[in-house]
Amino acid sequence: MRKLFVLIAAVAFVAALTAPAFAAEWSFYGSARMTTFWYQEDKDYSSTGKKDTDLTWDLQGNSRFGANVKAGDITGAVEFGMANSDVSNRILWGEYDFGSFKLGIGQNYSPMNFFISNQVAQGDADMLPYGGIYSGRNPMIRFRFGNLDIALVEPDAPSYSDYSAAGSSITCVDVDGELTPTCSAESGCVIDTDVYFPRLEARYGLNLGAFYLEFGGGVQSYDVVGRNPVNGKEGNDEAITSWLGYVGAKFNSGPFYFGADAWIGQNTGNMTLNFGDQPVDDALVTCANPKSPSVKDNDLYGLLGVVAFTANDMLRFEGGVGWISADRSDFDKDDETLAYYVQASINLGKGIILVPEVGIIDLRDNPAGDSEGKITYWGAKWQINF
Repeated sequence: MRKLFVLIAAVAFVAALTAPAFAAEWSFYGSARMTTFWYQEDKDYSSTGKKDTDLTWDLQGNSRFGANVKAGDITGAVEFGMANSDVSNRILWGEYDFGSFKLGIGQNYSPMNFFISNQVAQGDADMLPYGGIYSGRNPMIRFRFGNLDIALVEPDAPSYSDYSAAGSSITCVDVDGELTPTCSAESGCVIDTDVYFPRLEARYGLNLGAFYLEFGGGVQSYDVVGRNPVNGKEGNDEAITSWLGYVGAKFNSGPFYFGADAWIGQNTGNMTLNFGDQPVDDALVTCANPKSPSVKDNDLYGLLGVVAFTANDMLRFEGGVGWISADRSDFDKDDETLAYYVQASINLGKGIILVPEVGIIDLRDNPAGDSEGKITYWGAKWQINF
């Protein structure tokens, strides 16, 4: 609570200082969101080996309080996330309009985000883990030229301990009759990760009346450095390169809405596109030669489609289905996830929204061919915007 008070006081203090100096226009907003869902795990997914149902009744982590500000050619935004006693920085952004282009600095949604679904389970997942496109809110320097965004984004490169620690994706194998160093932080085959460049993200949007079309993608690369088993110092390095390219579309006509996206990528989990019950989405680093780590790339594909019908100002229906697949050379079969949902969005009053929803997340089989199970959920999100 003390953190929240300090943050609100800081925003108010900055607003008071900047208003007379820059004639800034401030507008504040907030959104309180409760998730009330039951999640039923089948026996293949549940850690108990039996069907298990649990209730989630909690304040959503994306409940928020924020402000937008404008002072001449400068615009800005600040937004804090509220989850029980935790306060997090969601957005801290400043942008200057030079006329021919805009320069933005800070943390905000980077270009490789495309939202078409309003799925509310799992804290407003929006089907992003199940065929959607989401790189999140990231520190970046962004250039906007009309409908084109280009950004230099903080790269998502793990420390070497993430590769050399026990339980990581490192595979220790027998070499010339002797085992390579065990997968521990002290003697793993990866001693360092080297990052030389930020992640590059871009997107271009076309507004064609009721139809909107967007193309985008991103790329990043970093090196994993091997450990010389003789002297324990750095050996050779190998690059882990991640990329994703997508096309997305939205269509609005009267009460009807349609949204879809399709994407293809490589090692997307090494580029922060990894959350939820997705397939394995990282590259595999192996230690056949501990001095020179070997990287096996992971090829991924995703699809998402959403349809909606607005009956009136109070009631809207929506449904969607998403699919994602991963293919890596050490897999016996592709690792896939399929998810689908239906919902009704009910406006109970100005800024008051109730969204009952049911859905299924089918993890299908793992790369070894064993069932990973299903999650069936039902419940509602409660939201008041102010």
